[in-house]
Amino acid sequence: MRRFGVARPISGRAAALLWACSFLLPLALWSAVSYIPWLWHPLVKITDAGDSTLSVGMRVQPEVFAAAVANARQQGGQPPQGEPANPIFLPAPHEVLIALWTGFTSPPLRSGDPWLYQSLWHSITIIFWGFVLSVVVGVPLGILCGAIPACSLLVEPFIDFVRYMPAPAFGALCVAIFGINDAPKIAIIFIGTFFQMVLVIAHTTRQFDRALIEAAQTLGADDRRLLTRVIVPGILPSLYTDLRVLLGWAWTYLIVAELIGVSSGISWYINQQGKYRAYDQVFAGIITIGLVGLITDQALLRLGRLLFPWTRR
Repeated sequence: MRRFGVARPISGRAAALLWACSFLLPLALWSAVSYIPWLWHPLVKITDAGDSTLSVGMRVQPEVFAAAVANARQQGGQPPQGEPANPIFLPAPHEVLIALWTGFTSPPLRSGDPWLYQSLWHSITIIFWGFVLSVVVGVPLGILCGAIPACSLLVEPFIDFVRYMPAPAFGALCVAIFGINDAPKIAIIFIGTFFQMVLVIAHTTRQFDRALIEAAQTLGADDRRLLTRVIVPGILPSLYTDLRVLLGWAWTYLIVAELIGVSSGISWYINQQGKYRAYDQVFAGIITIGLVGLITDQALLRLGRLLFPWTRR
């Protein structure tokens, strides 16, 4: 255990193993619950209805199945056959994997419904525009609040007040202002990230080394040069990391945002599959969101190492 002690460095191989285990351990637990009958299979899945009122594929409570068997035998008919099964809302990993594949390769159940990849791309565009608008306004304002005390006192109290208001509460107002299409969804993503972004970036800006500011002032730098030549370049690595974290927050507001106005995107896809009781497709949609988020975050992490190589230490 000394290898993984407090503040001890971890080798590349051990780090890769731990990274893989963070996914393999939950997958192993999910597989155990799905494939080991005696672990947790509270229902009975009907494989042969026999001379009962049950139907093949139905999942019933054990006492219901036992009553159907007893009733069939009492009437001299063939009793139903069944096997232990989990509730329909907990599909096995292989079922979700198949659903994930068919979601991208097979047409929707109803003609006119979007494909999984179309729903996903629509959601990505909503996230992109909402987050970009939040960055365009929130990053400069956050830097100014962190660098200029007067600006902080003027702006941050109101920002701190509004950030406690849940973004979905603005849904009806966004629809009234922007209509029922994508604009109110983008507005919800903006509201959900902007106010947090200003405060986080202002805090990051305040953590900048004061000695560097004093050195630049000694060399004759005015306020504009302090801001553009010293503070902004100095906080860029931390600012980049903050935006990576805040992008994850944007995804958390997606489900609510896409149900405002005209339902659309991956959230609509997941809700539709839930109505069809196609829970393997529901899991596939949820996992797709996680995969997109993970791939995006890892890509941004590696891009950050290229942009700021001096931070690797």
